[in-house]
Amino acid sequence: MFERGKEFVSRFLGRDAERRTAHEIYVKAAEASRQPAFYADYDVPDTVEGRYDMLSIHIILVLRTLKTKKQETANLAQLVFDVMFRNVDDTLREMGVGDLKVGKKVREYAEAFFGRALAYEEALAGKEPLADALARNVYTSDDPAVAKGLAGYVALAARSLEEQGADAIARGQFTFPEPQAMETDAA
Repeated sequence: MFERGKEFVSRFLGRDAERRTAHEIYVKAAEASRQPAFYADYDVPDTVEGRYDMLSIHIILVLRTLKTKKQETANLAQLVFDVMFRNVDDTLREMGVGDLKVGKKVREYAEAFFGRALAYEEALAGKEPLADALARNVYTSDDPAVAKGLAGYVALAARSLEEQGADAIARGQFTFPEPQAMETDAA
């Protein structure tokens, strides 16, 4: 019986540690998404939607890298996603969105997230130019030139996270590149 108790406590504490790591990963992505260069130099709209887009990009890149070790990191990836959308819910409530509308708004943001994740994954896999996907989603434009700088950053960040690896992310020991390090010719 004592062994079962130890096993339960070990699993419980392990889950708690994984939740803390998920929160740390989210915080790193959120901090990276708030870099002033995105809004001042790369003309990402400094609006709720623009900030959500930048947060989504960073979380999508993290989840994309975690997916390379899906079996080991699936639970962590889900926890990161859950932390993000708990934060979206909290933010909407702080902004004064009524309780009856919060659920609908969170669903809309989640649908947007999944659509963007698919578009960026396809673009990073070379199925379409990354600047096209970013222009459509971040800038609501048909002109990929508006997203050229951001496309350079996203490509650089994707490579950087891939090089650091899923294990580093799973330990919360990773960094995003600085926006100033953008490769403006990548798209």
